[in-house]
Amino acid sequence: MTTTAPEATALAAVDRLAQALAGGASGIALLHIERARTGHGDWDTAHTWLLAALHGDISAAANANLYFGAPALAFITSTAAAAQGRYRRVLDRLDAATITVTRTRLAAAHRRIDRAERPPMEEFDLIQGLSGLGAYHLSRHPHHEITRDVLAYLIRLTEPLPDAAGLPPWWMDVAPTGAPHADYPGGHGNFGTAHGIGATLSVLSRALLHDTAVPGTAEAIERICAWTDHWRQDGENGPWWPGQLTVEQSADHHLHPDLRPRPSWCYGASGTARAQQLAGLALGDPQRVRDAEAAILAALRDPGQLAKLPETGLCHGMAGLLHAAWRMATETGNPAIAAELPHLADRLITALDHGGHDPELLDGAAGTALALHTLGTGHTPEPHWDTFLALA
Repeated sequence: MTTTAPEATALAAVDRLAQALAGGASGIALLHIERARTGHGDWDTAHTWLLAALHGDISAAANANLYFGAPALAFITSTAAAAQGRYRRVLDRLDAATITVTRTRLAAAHRRIDRAERPPMEEFDLIQGLSGLGAYHLSRHPHHEITRDVLAYLIRLTEPLPDAAGLPPWWMDVAPTGAPHADYPGGHGNFGTAHGIGATLSVLSRALLHDTAVPGTAEAIERICAWTDHWRQDGENGPWWPGQLTVEQSADHHLHPDLRPRPSWCYGASGTARAQQLAGLALGDPQRVRDAEAAILAALRDPGQLAKLPETGLCHGMAGLLHAAWRMATETGNPAIAAELPHLADRLITALDHGGHDPELLDGAAGTALALHTLGTGHTPEPHWDTFLALA
């Protein structure tokens, strides 16, 4: 295939980050793969971007994760292989490397728990850690031993540590940046999907929903929900959850309304409401499902909340809210949520018209295009592209 001048420019711009799902060629490949496998794009373009992502040495170091290196490339290659029947040999190699990475990460995590220490962020979060690797394995090979092992670890993550001082076992002794900071002398508890317990809740709930759970899964979900329920705030238009907590806030047992996060995917309702909906469905708890859907509706209908999302992307912007709301509406056939989507889509398209957007997946045009594409087509085949967001 002959690459056009705009494509050549874009390829050169992301080459140095080819293995980075959030901002590299692999993320842009995911967009073109999704378009091709739904019949709205061509496989030559998808193949070109996939080759760009796979070019060069691939990282299978201990810090490789769903968003970088062999696991990221395994994820995008698996979406292509499912539709094309191609890429099987390279996918087998990527899978083997990802399983090795996961086993290394699991061994380190269990040693940490054995020492009764608090987890670092990169141990269990979605972007860097074992919740992300678990999301991939659950999607790729739900009945594989490695999937069961990751689920068993995520369950163990929720079991109380000795001398916890009333804090949950996933409480981190670091700031939300993942590093110690003077403003967080006691660390923090993170509700978010990108870096907190939200992704763990989603992965465990999906396992229970799809009959791939291991013993203790329901109890682990209930432990997470007990903590999120304690901190759920009931606003005028619907419930909301904080993005994070400090030790001081936890000790005060009180949250100021100003701590309500914007309704983004990473920390706000776009991610937390979907996790709660999945948990409610998994546990057979219709009230939790209703509360989760009320939370996303509150975000969709509140001009003040929407104004907090001027960005277009999946992580921090409107595309994340749009896609999470679409996923939630589709899951239960909620007509009230579905009725709000065209307005948000129009708002997103208007923002796109102003131009100047990066091409990347997580905060740029590729992710925004994926959200709009999925809304327009009304479906996404398995394996779901939004697995990397812990939304499916």
